[in-house]
This record gives sequence, structure tokens and C-alpha cells, in this order.
Amino acid sequence: MATLWRGYLRLLAKYPLATMCSTTGTLMAAGDGISQLCIERCPVKNYDIPRSGRFFVLGFFALGPMLRFWYLALDKMYSGTKMAALKMVVTDQTVGAPVVLFTFVTGMGVLRGESRDEIMKKVHRDYFTILINNYKIWPAAQAINFFFMPLQHRVLFVNFVALGWNTFLAWITEGKEKAEQN
Repeated sequence: MATLWRGYLRLLAKYPLATMCSTTGTLMAAGDGISQLCIERCPVKNYDIPRSGRFFVLGFFALGPMLRFWYLALDKMYSGTKMAALKMVVTDQTVGAPVVLFTFVTGMGVLRGESRDEIMKKVHRDYFTILINNYKIWPAAQAINFFFMPLQHRVLFVNFVALGWNTFLAWITEGKEKAEQN
């Protein structure tokens, strides 16, 4: 385990954006896998690989870069100020979370090949449920993140918390809909 951690730290130091994007994509796909296999109880033979692929693609190409640059911006705005971590949490939850969640819902629709109307219908159906549930988990997680994690480990910390969150997102946006159709 120590060797794996040292390897991760070397990659993070040498290729920070690619490492954070890879981690985000991988853990988003893993959250979808957990949703499919454990929550939705999908038989392995019916596992939806393209669905998990969409989670990976969105995490790697959109959310991973967004998180990296968002945390850099927050650090630049507030580092060294009084109550910096608290300001980061408030800004993250009032500005960052709504944008990231909207990007998630619309991005998944785009990757599924849905029309603009279909995507907006899902935004109206799922966005506020997701946002409300976000506020049950993420303020505390981000408080830990901003108070205790060094900048270079914030995306990784969030990704591990997000493993459970991504499982929930997969179920809300993919699994629940599939169950309702059956």
C-alpha cells in the first residue's frame, strides 16, 4: 500500500491535472459500478459498461479538471485570510456545488445522446433532489477537506468521499429511472 501511495504522489507531483482527472474518472465509474451491482442488483451479465464509461468520461474530461481549477481558485482567493477554510466551504457550496451538479446532470444527458428537451426534463426532475442531498453531505466533507487537507490532496479526498456520492448520483440519474421504466 505504501508503494502505491508513493507512486500516486510521484504522478501527482509530475502530472497533477492528468492524475486528478484519472482519479476522478475512475472513482466516478466505480460509484456507478457499485450502484449497478449493489443498489440496483444488476446481474453481472447485464452490467452496463457504456453507462460506467459515461461516468468515467465525464469525470476525466469535465469534473476532474473543474475540481482541480476550482480548488486552485479557492486557495488563491482565500489562502492566508482570516477563516479561509470556512470561506472556502461557503463559496464551494453556494457557487461550486450548484455548477458541478448542473454540469453532471447535463453532461450525462449529452453523453447519453439525449435531446436538449430530454436533458432539461431530467434537470427539472433530478437537479434539486441532488442539490438538497448534496447539502446533507458536502458541507461537512468540505470543511474537513479545507481545514485539514493540503491543496494537492483535496481532489483525492473529495473523490473518495464521492465514491458513495457517485453511487447515489448513478442511482438517481440512471438506476431509478431504469427501475421506473420496468
